[in-house]
Amino acid sequence: MRILIYGAGVIGSLYAVLLKEAGYDTTIYARGHRLEVLQNQGLLYKKNNIIKKVDIKVIDHLQDNAIYDFIFLTVRENQLYQALKELKSNKSKTIITMVNTLDNYEKWESIVGKGKILPAFPGAGGSITNNILDAALTPKIIQPTTLSEISGKKTKRTEQLLQILKHAHIPYQQVNNMHIWQLCHLRMVVPLADAYYQTENPKFVGQDKVVMRKTAIQLKKNFNTLYKNLNTLSPVKMHIFRYLPTSILIYILSQTFKSSFGKKFMYQHSMKAPDEMRELHKQFYYFTLNLRKLLLWVILFSEYTITIFVICFFK
Repeated sequence: MRILIYGAGVIGSLYAVLLKEAGYDTTIYARGHRLEVLQNQGLLYKKNNIIKKVDIKVIDHLQDNAIYDFIFLTVRENQLYQALKELKSNKSKTIITMVNTLDNYEKWESIVGKGKILPAFPGAGGSITNNILDAALTPKIIQPTTLSEISGKKTKRTEQLLQILKHAHIPYQQVNNMHIWQLCHLRMVVPLADAYYQTENPKFVGQDKVVMRKTAIQLKKNFNTLYKNLNTLSPVKMHIFRYLPTSILIYILSQTFKSSFGKKFMYQHSMKAPDEMRELHKQFYYFTLNLRKLLLWVILFSEYTITIFVICFFK
């Protein structure tokens, strides 16, 4: 089993470590300073406060005929299209896109080829400090690695991928509609990231009662609007943002932001990738506005159609 991790940031590095240690033939694609570090030092990572090293193959150029069973694409959203253009000539059949997105997956397939995209999302977080990876998988109950075929069907390759994740002790789940799951995920993470940018001291945002209240209200609004428009949420636990009283949600958010979990999985990414999160913020609320306009036009068109039908019928 040959696996390529395309992207040597926190997520790519962590999955590379886990897959390599599980015995898979793993290669990591890197550039710039990160490439130099990996070539000279290997992949250094922290586990139980001990610094360890995994020797892994590193490349900075992908040959068209270099075939991998799976390519994990672990780049930021604002790096996605450049990566897809670089991957389009490669003959590997499956690209697992671990990217925050509101995009239509068919748009990605138009670049790399029909059937090559397998949408997914990582369940992990952390940082790279002094060239040492300090990251971890999120608990399964919170967010396992999530994936689905664009069609929502279970296929031979999804079953194969799930077996790989299981063997590497990576929590996972397969959903019916990855696009809806992504919409729900962004409805949650955009307001959480915004909270850090709305306070004077991001590290202590959990103590900012005004921002916590604003975040709780925005989360409830986001999920109520999405459910009203789509009549579904994925995963089902997202309904908690709709049903919890605002006061309780404020308390839970405050404690989450203050926790070690918040620091590792929320604070570090929001602070180190503000450009990505702000772009997602812009796309998310633009998408929401246009979704409302579309639904309004659908309603108006439906009413118009019914009116014309009634006039013609009784004429």
